[in-house]
Amino acid sequence: MGEPGPGASGPGRDSLPPPALEVVGIRKRFGPVTANDGASIAVPKGTIHGIVGENGAGKSTLMSIVYGYHRADRGEIRIDGKPVAVGSPDKAIALGIGMVHQHFMLVDTFTVLENVVLGAEHGLLLRRSLAAARREVLRLGRDHGLEVDPDAIVGDLPVGLRQRVEILKALYRGAGILILDEPTAVLTPQEADDLFRILRMLRDRGRTIVLITHKLREIMEVTDRVSVMRAGRVVGEVDTAATDGAALAGMMVGRDVPVAAGRRGTRPGRAVLEVEGLEVRDGDGTVRVRDAGFVVRAGEVVGVAGVAGNGQSELLEAVAGMRPAHRGTIRINGRTPRRRGTEDAARAMRRLGLAHVPEDRQRMGLVTEFDASENCILGRHRDRFYNRGPWLSRRAAIEEAGRTMARFDVRPPLPTLAAARFSGGNQQKIVVGREISRSPGILLAGQPTRGVDVGAMAFIHGEIAAMRDAGAAVLLVSVELEEIMTLSDRILVMLGGRIVGEVPAASDVRTIGLMMTGGAPAGSGGSRG
Repeated sequence: MGEPGPGASGPGRDSLPPPALEVVGIRKRFGPVTANDGASIAVPKGTIHGIVGENGAGKSTLMSIVYGYHRADRGEIRIDGKPVAVGSPDKAIALGIGMVHQHFMLVDTFTVLENVVLGAEHGLLLRRSLAAARREVLRLGRDHGLEVDPDAIVGDLPVGLRQRVEILKALYRGAGILILDEPTAVLTPQEADDLFRILRMLRDRGRTIVLITHKLREIMEVTDRVSVMRAGRVVGEVDTAATDGAALAGMMVGRDVPVAAGRRGTRPGRAVLEVEGLEVRDGDGTVRVRDAGFVVRAGEVVGVAGVAGNGQSELLEAVAGMRPAHRGTIRINGRTPRRRGTEDAARAMRRLGLAHVPEDRQRMGLVTEFDASENCILGRHRDRFYNRGPWLSRRAAIEEAGRTMARFDVRPPLPTLAAARFSGGNQQKIVVGREISRSPGILLAGQPTRGVDVGAMAFIHGEIAAMRDAGAAVLLVSVELEEIMTLSDRILVMLGGRIVGEVPAASDVRTIGLMMTGGAPAGSGGSRG
């Protein structure tokens, strides 16, 4: 097992229950990339064990080996102390291992019962098999707080109940060890709390839980013990009660991580971004944003919260000029940009001092075939500074890229390397660095820390806070409610394409969660700022 990192303390292994699951010296390569490099973890029986690490640290690969999706090049897996050969998910299930994936593996048109028994039907008479399965599913639901109507169509269920169905599937197949990979990525705060209640109940009834997540708050809230991975290795293991989020973050990245910049108390200035009656439709005419109106003032961050798919992305793209608005008005510094198409609209927005970090870095933020220097000047490549007559000044572009890459710790710091050759997190840093380095008056930030490690996340948060403190206006869209609440001065909540309310950033997370699911408390409306 890896050497303990900073803060790795707690009782010795002798005081813990015996391991239900052990991975010992696991090594896995994909071509030239080493995903796991001698990783070892022991998960005590009847506990909730967290695994954290940066993107690419190897945590999901390691658990995919345990579940039989990949075969290790070297190393051993033990269940209850005995070495086992896990060559496929079917074998893992037979060994009592279940896995709930971030993207659910359910058939939307089937009922809950049909999804649970799919692939695990018993007996020759399917009707009799389904009757027995129904009784078992109802029993499992009662015993573990997983109640859900077995006759409900899965596609009609909210996300939290669909996740229950995935857990029921695993329990129905006899899972004593349950692995969950980023299970709260699509959940509201209330649904996440409900999941944690279920996990604690499963643990208390003797199940062993492995929780893979990048959210340190969740690790601190629900786990008993946590392993930290970095560069394919386990670099520390600690009782959760004996550590804190800052220590875990430092172990993940190998250095101290600054505390995220919070809100400051000065009053915002004049309105610089004004949106009135905005309606946005997709290609087939479906309305995605309905009658949206709000303002963002100089010197403030306005966050947009909501469950993914409720119009936040379309709203941001329309304001940025990347998507046509069916009706409504957008004013920047009192001016309404003329739009003769999305490309012209986006240029007009930039001329008025607006910068945009798009949610999809590869589709809208980068030209992956271009090198880093070319991507670092996208949107400004026609400026006189970067042109010598009809030709692009490679020297000026490379110098600009060098400054951006150094400031935002892009690795490797090679301006002439094609953008496609960088990891997702480093691609994100190129996009964020390019937009923030322009010192815009208005920043539209869509998922600005998607795919970056906790150190880079804290740095980007600090840069956004510094822009706000210097008088810039920021409109922030993120699926991470913690990020919204950390950075924002005000929060708009979207549901079904509408802005259903506005709350101060200091509001209770459960209040915001209720609004995200249509249970807004009385008097929470108002979105004009």
